[in-house]
Amino acid sequence: MRFFRLRLRSRWFSLCAAAVALWFSPGAWAAHGYALWGDLKYPDGFAHFAYVNPAAPKGGELRLVSNLRVSTFDKYNPFTLRGNAPAYLSDLMFDTLLTGSLDETGAGYGLLAEDVSAASDGLSVTFRLRREARFHNGDPVLAADVKHSFDTLMGPYTSPAYKTILEDVAGLDVLDERTVRYRFKKPNRELPLTVGGLPVFSRAWGDTKDPKTGQRKTFDQVVMDLPIGSGPYRIGPVQFGKDITYVRDPAYWARDLPVRRGTANFDRITVKIYKDNTARLEALKAGEFDLMRFFSAGDWARRVSGKRFNTGELVKAEFNHRLPMGFQSYVLNTRRPLLADIRVREALGLAMDYEWMNRQMFYGSYQRVQGLFGNTDCSPTGEPGPDELALMQRWRAQLPAAAFGPMYTPPRTDGGHSLRSNLRRAQALLREAGWTVQGGQLRNAQGQAMVLEYLDSAETGVRVVMPWARNLEKLGIQLKFRPVDFALYQQRLRGFDFDIISIAFGGTHNPGAEYADLFGSQAAKTEDSGNFAGVNNPAVDTLIARMTNARSKPEFLAACRALDRVISHSHYLIPQWSATTHRMVYNAWRLERPKDMPPYAAGETWAIDTWWSKR
Repeated sequence: MRFFRLRLRSRWFSLCAAAVALWFSPGAWAAHGYALWGDLKYPDGFAHFAYVNPAAPKGGELRLVSNLRVSTFDKYNPFTLRGNAPAYLSDLMFDTLLTGSLDETGAGYGLLAEDVSAASDGLSVTFRLRREARFHNGDPVLAADVKHSFDTLMGPYTSPAYKTILEDVAGLDVLDERTVRYRFKKPNRELPLTVGGLPVFSRAWGDTKDPKTGQRKTFDQVVMDLPIGSGPYRIGPVQFGKDITYVRDPAYWARDLPVRRGTANFDRITVKIYKDNTARLEALKAGEFDLMRFFSAGDWARRVSGKRFNTGELVKAEFNHRLPMGFQSYVLNTRRPLLADIRVREALGLAMDYEWMNRQMFYGSYQRVQGLFGNTDCSPTGEPGPDELALMQRWRAQLPAAAFGPMYTPPRTDGGHSLRSNLRRAQALLREAGWTVQGGQLRNAQGQAMVLEYLDSAETGVRVVMPWARNLEKLGIQLKFRPVDFALYQQRLRGFDFDIISIAFGGTHNPGAEYADLFGSQAAKTEDSGNFAGVNNPAVDTLIARMTNARSKPEFLAACRALDRVISHSHYLIPQWSATTHRMVYNAWRLERPKDMPPYAAGETWAIDTWWSKR
């Protein structure tokens, strides 16, 4: 199944999402990096991350397939709202003040910054830039560039997700040529890592005048100007509609830093674009590129085979990880009147027969998603504890009663459970909500039929949706499958113009302010936000704030577990499925890799960062 991935999946956003509660010690934190619940894994002066080969040779080419659903790209600016930037551009071209490691969570180490100092009151964090840090044009990376980048990302031409995540940042002060201080509106446990993970770009990028007005171009007009970042790669040869090649900068300023040693080993990284899944898979078998990650259980079980696999050139491998499960889900847009009633939403979920789908369609390769925080300490179980109840009690009238009982588990059709009994329960819920079957169709008191539309950007999605649609038909509900091209799909999502969609929400061990973009009331009213379900509940806002501002780990866990209970029992999402491995095919004749994958690596980025060429 193909699915839409949340935007802003570059390295900086991963670092933000990895932020956990700030530990407010009596004194300030000042070090080569920043940890949250304890000591950094790597001490000051460490040689390199444990999962890299520090002696990996430089050279050769890594040929990839685009991991984006768009069939081409039309800009080099990955931060503006309109258009599509090439895959992997942000990660390869823009360094950040801090960078995370792939074998621990909730930690960041100095990259552009040589040290980070967090104030004891939690109201600011100071970064001192390395003197050797350089942009691709040779200019030094200065405090003024950090401020320019922050001000630009907070401006009117970038995704509103930046404003949501950085809502508690009061501002940025330039203390001297190479020192910046971020000020916070209130103590916020995650912000030192959040701001440390923001991309930094040169003030010179896009510093040209509009020929019509004579004024400097606004950031939304910086479209095809080559980015001026400080990362290990630059843009090389480009064939629009076919591929883009990133070329390693041999004079990359950070190549000998501990956080970069053993990484960025390929001289060239070429990302190829194919129009559909079939073309992509056949190109892999033909040897047109070197590595591909698989999300389709059917492709993995039945179609990953051929001559190059038999000779050992192509290797089919599954790599175990310890990443959070995430919460890939069908999203129900509660802005739509038909989906505003919680009983209707629960009934829709009861009609989904996951166990049948996993047996018949997914080859038993998936696990059912369990809440927002599966496979992390934040995942609640059983009855809520006293600390969770204390957070929810004042909002009892605005929360589902079930949230105060056992944690929600998705309905099953095995082990003594059946689809028939689930559908009976769904019928009862629909009757309670005022819906009855009239002439073979479910209608309300006004005679309106229950007709819903599932929006997708690929026709192949119909295969997975139709079993659910057939079960809904037994309830008198019509679910229409509506495929549209990806550009229109994006446009409709930005304006929340849909009934039901499918989204793979990435998980995190350390949820924070980004959940205000996913479920916050302000985001529900903000176009192009991540609150696709339209959650607009002050109780949810309060729980997110408590989770973000927790001053101890017990406080943090109570808040995130309470939030999970509320969202899950509100039935905004119908949980889908998740895999506990990265399924990848790679060319063993061209590529060499470290023996073991670090536990928190995210698929292709492990290869991009740490593999090397045999040639």
